[in-house]
Amino acid sequence: MNFVRAAALLACANPIFAQFGGPSILVRGQAPTGMAASQIDFTPSLGVNASYNSGLGGVSLDAQGLPTNDSSYGISVNAGISGTHLWKHTRLGLNYGISAQHYTQASFFDGINQNLSLGLTHSLSRHSVLSINIGAGISSQNNTAPTLLSTVPFDPGTLYRPTNDFFDNRTAYGSTQVNLTMQRSTRLSFSLGVTGNLTRRRSTALFGDTGEGARGDMQYRLSRRSTVGVGYNYNHFTFTGIASSTDVHAVVGTYSLLVARGTEFSGFAGVARYETKFVQFVALDPVVAALLGITSAQRVTYSSNFTPNFSLRLSHVVKRGSISGGVTRGILPGNGLFLTSTNTSYLVAYSYSGLRRWSVGTSASYNVSDSVGNVLGQYKNYSANLNVGRRVAPHTNGIFNFSMNHADSLDFKSYNKWQYSVNLGLNFTPGDVTVRFW
Repeated sequence: MNFVRAAALLACANPIFAQFGGPSILVRGQAPTGMAASQIDFTPSLGVNASYNSGLGGVSLDAQGLPTNDSSYGISVNAGISGTHLWKHTRLGLNYGISAQHYTQASFFDGINQNLSLGLTHSLSRHSVLSINIGAGISSQNNTAPTLLSTVPFDPGTLYRPTNDFFDNRTAYGSTQVNLTMQRSTRLSFSLGVTGNLTRRRSTALFGDTGEGARGDMQYRLSRRSTVGVGYNYNHFTFTGIASSTDVHAVVGTYSLLVARGTEFSGFAGVARYETKFVQFVALDPVVAALLGITSAQRVTYSSNFTPNFSLRLSHVVKRGSISGGVTRGILPGNGLFLTSTNTSYLVAYSYSGLRRWSVGTSASYNVSDSVGNVLGQYKNYSANLNVGRRVAPHTNGIFNFSMNHADSLDFKSYNKWQYSVNLGLNFTPGDVTVRFW
């Protein structure tokens, strides 16, 4: 019966979205075409984990005057829900998780972590679609790059999320992209959108940021397999705790290609011009200080430059798994320690759950950033993550997770730090839950 209902819903939904077929458009934030989910039920989960973490560091110094570096065993409980629901004109994708963490030897880092990815796609008419993509969370450890999710219709990597923070400091973040796509003909389409992001950190020694922007693009389908276009993007962000702002204008060319069944390439490349302004205090000459009766004064610093702006993604999607890799270059609002930074990030990820009892997921990322704001210098971040699950009882999986992260800088000697985390636990997933109230 559920199969019949799902087939009926898909039959109704296909004409709505069919005119927007073809390879996905990365500049619009779309996930690979093959990841479009057709399920109508949601899957809840509940789990408990024991862990060991090393390299925990708050915004403080130890007795030797170096950044703190703590290790601790811990325990956590977690819950979540994920799934996709289809209406006649609308599709909703959700992935939400919440966990409570306690460290036995480092209770300062205790807390509740949350993570939300939500995508809503609604057909306003036969030739126009509105999409809303949201990513948000609260966490003390922000150093893992987001990967593709099977239940949401967008690429989480196209929304801003702090991923190279040095300190394990509680951070709340949110990012939203709203797009209106208009199909003018079977080949030509336009998209207009707005973006917004917010980051706030618990420590007043670190900077938060607020951003807003606008974007637009034009795409032309050369064939059933390929699409080419142009795009423009504007972003403006400001910071808490300091008078500073940045404006970024970017112009790019776009290209998407369906390489083979389940395999596609999508990307854009161009140039960005950024302008940064911030107010700093400078010491006055002793003679001037004696004359005016002050020792320092404010000075407005302004700089502008051009930098490459691009994002490239290659993905292969099968029924129960995916592999993807990509590289992105752009302007980001730093990591709470540094302000405006040029950033180049590399990411590869793999997941598969088609085995009878086993599932596996792994990812690795590398970020290199150059601060062009308050402090000039380069900082890097390496991270890797492995998740293995095995069914040990009906609806119950044993979970093993290992992650590592390395912060590195040739310009700042105390910035170097290793972090490791090992988790063992049980995860209970009772199966799909039909959303009857819709």
